[in-house]
Amino acid sequence: MLEVRLVQQGAWDMPLDSMPLAAGYLKATLDADQDLAAEVHSSIRNFRGGEALTDMAATLFRHGAPDVLAFSVLGWNYRNFGCLAETFKQLNPRGVVVFGGNHVAYQAERVFRDFPVVDVVVNGEGEFIFRDLVTYLLEHPGELQPAGVQGLSYRLPDGSVHTTPDRERIADLDIIPSPFLARSFPMTDHAGRFRYDVALMETNRGCPYKCAFCYWGGAVGQKVRAFSPDRLAEELDIFGFHQVPTVVLCDANFGLLETDETFVETLIKTRERHGFPRALETSWAKNKSARFAKIVSELKRHGFKSSFTLALQTLDDQALTDMARKNMRVNQWESLVTWLAEEGLDCYAELIWGAPGETPQSFLDGYDRLAARVSRIAVYPLLLLPNTSYTERRDQHGFVTIRGESDDFEYVLANRSATLTEHLAMQRFVFWARVLGENQYLRHVWQPVRDLTGRTQSELIRSLVDAFEAATDPVVVEFRERIPVLAESPAIAAALRALFTRPELEEVIQAWWRDEMVPSFPSAWRVFAHELYVYEASCRPRYVLPGEQPPPGWRLSDVDGEPTYVSEPRRFSSDLARAVAEWAGPQTRPPAREPVEYVFHARPGFFEHIDNHETGAHYQGLPIAVTAPVAA
Repeated sequence: MLEVRLVQQGAWDMPLDSMPLAAGYLKATLDADQDLAAEVHSSIRNFRGGEALTDMAATLFRHGAPDVLAFSVLGWNYRNFGCLAETFKQLNPRGVVVFGGNHVAYQAERVFRDFPVVDVVVNGEGEFIFRDLVTYLLEHPGELQPAGVQGLSYRLPDGSVHTTPDRERIADLDIIPSPFLARSFPMTDHAGRFRYDVALMETNRGCPYKCAFCYWGGAVGQKVRAFSPDRLAEELDIFGFHQVPTVVLCDANFGLLETDETFVETLIKTRERHGFPRALETSWAKNKSARFAKIVSELKRHGFKSSFTLALQTLDDQALTDMARKNMRVNQWESLVTWLAEEGLDCYAELIWGAPGETPQSFLDGYDRLAARVSRIAVYPLLLLPNTSYTERRDQHGFVTIRGESDDFEYVLANRSATLTEHLAMQRFVFWARVLGENQYLRHVWQPVRDLTGRTQSELIRSLVDAFEAATDPVVVEFRERIPVLAESPAIAAALRALFTRPELEEVIQAWWRDEMVPSFPSAWRVFAHELYVYEASCRPRYVLPGEQPPPGWRLSDVDGEPTYVSEPRRFSSDLARAVAEWAGPQTRPPAREPVEYVFHARPGFFEHIDNHETGAHYQGLPIAVTAPVAA
């Protein structure tokens, strides 16, 4: 019996596991092959992002080393997996180490140089390539010269690297066994609850674009291939049965295909039967169409939560040209934002800092232009990824990079259009923009501040940064000193946890709002400005750890059969909820003084999703009027 162990590790240290979808596909494919079933035993070891190497080694090898150790490799786990492979070879020198995934495909020369213990690198879609490799290992015990297996790189006896011809992309995706239907990994924990942060699934593979920064599944510039509606319906039914709250699609351009409409219809019917799923997150088609509009409207009509994304990346013409996105209709975004607003739907936009052609000023100008139209902006520092145009043309773009301390990403520190000093300063801005805007620690104040004080969103962020830089409280100083040079996602999550749990940090923001922002409003608006921040803070999610009580002024209650955090009534001098919701450009007079009381409702479970701004947005507090406005 050939023992095959498949290893996956999530990106971040989260309270819940990340679903091991890639390893699940590999296991399902091995298990479905009748020629291998009696001779191969496969298993999955799935780790969280922050798990210690010693703990992972103990889990992997406590009961013995397998014959084949196969890793699903991405930038965040490349180094960890190289270390685990070294340990494995000490335990089983004749064992075979396989690396596969976007980060290592077609990178065998570097992989073998970094980790001489790695035997094989998989290039391309791995399910059937890996199956064929396992078949070869069964038929040729003790040998490792799989020249007849397409889609591999391996070392020859003289130390040189041999790469076999590519295997064609899988045209009929339904021939890949479903890891959900095959039960390749558990869906629930010991208490019978869905065990992952979200359910990951694919409805299609491929991407017709070739953006310079991207290598989506190794399938950029490829024809999009779809799984059948019947298969997807069966998978969704499993999700509904296990009460999966959120489905996240690993698609590059959802809403591009006619079958995407069918998928949404099936999703809605699944919820009608099971009550779940309740939210859908995805990377939407770059060029929004009538199909996108129909899908979005259907999701809204049936009460699904979702984040509608404008994946713009930059608004600078030169940077767009270098990204190979200049001619994409995604850049005609204003009309789409207007339509979404008319439909009462929210959207967020994505920008990348560090693209060649972009300067700090052009980026901030684009950020503020975008912020005037959308509720939140996700800002990501540019990473140079293997097999992308940016990496292949790095000298032309003047990139200066550094690899992460614990990951294998190349972080951009300079390029031809921005110096090292400018990049470091912008990384600080990006950090705070991600904390405050992307993750909606501030959500409702942006537009009133812009319209009534003339300050842009970037100016507001930099003003608050100055307040934190000037603070002398030891807790604030410690927080400030922990801000890293690079605005990486784990640091953002850590900052958010601190803001939600350390009152001293929130006090800095309250004092800044009271002492600097409120006086900047016209005098007639200052009562409104003061109460606006109280309303803002009340609408934040409640960060409550398991076993702890909700914060003072909140209680856990049952609302319409659902556990809900409910605040004490809070009185405002005007109908803040209506004023914020109906805000549409500069106002000539403050809301009428008509006192109103709200209680705020927030879903429990935010602590499990603080690492993900998309699912975290589903936990925002909602105001519920408990008294009708009364004219003062």
